[in-house]
Amino acid sequence: MNIRIVLLLVPFFITGCSTVSNFSWSNLSPTNWFSSSLELNNAGLGAISSVTPMEEKALNQTLNGDYRLRKGMGMSNGQVISYYEALDDDKVMLVFHGNSSNRVERIEVMDKSIETPNGSHIGTPFSDLYQKAFDVCRVGAGDDSGKVLCRSPESTRITYVFTGEWMGPTEIMPSDDKLKVWTISKMIWQSK
Repeated sequence: MNIRIVLLLVPFFITGCSTVSNFSWSNLSPTNWFSSSLELNNAGLGAISSVTPMEEKALNQTLNGDYRLRKGMGMSNGQVISYYEALDDDKVMLVFHGNSSNRVERIEVMDKSIETPNGSHIGTPFSDLYQKAFDVCRVGAGDDSGKVLCRSPESTRITYVFTGEWMGPTEIMPSDDKLKVWTISKMIWQSK
């Protein structure tokens, strides 16, 4: 074989192999054939990442117009922050929070159709992902009071918010036995 051909093909094979690592078998599912399902992963949500501008046009384009966007402003740690809510009918399915550079910094996912590469989604039980909460989970505060937040085993940027029945104080972590039937009610992606 001609050495020139080999030298031309080597970069093609190297870059081709790198895309195989991002392949997800769940993409072959017939339920994904006719829909543009978004995936929450280490980089962000679909094509939305930390470099995406916090602008309605940019978000809408990436979301394929599947949601109605509504802009809002709020306070966090004494700073004014902007956010966009993505609604399906009148139900909030996604929330995008911006940073001082007007880029996406945090994404909250409440849409059941969005999954992680390993298939975690809203409704996934705690016991499918964890054996114990120790060193992985913490008790929620503020808006997440009474809930348990756990680092995703898939990504350091993703946190799962679990909810379930618990008669104890909100500042105390339920036992692992109680947590095993709790389910994901929200998935949070942070740029840092």
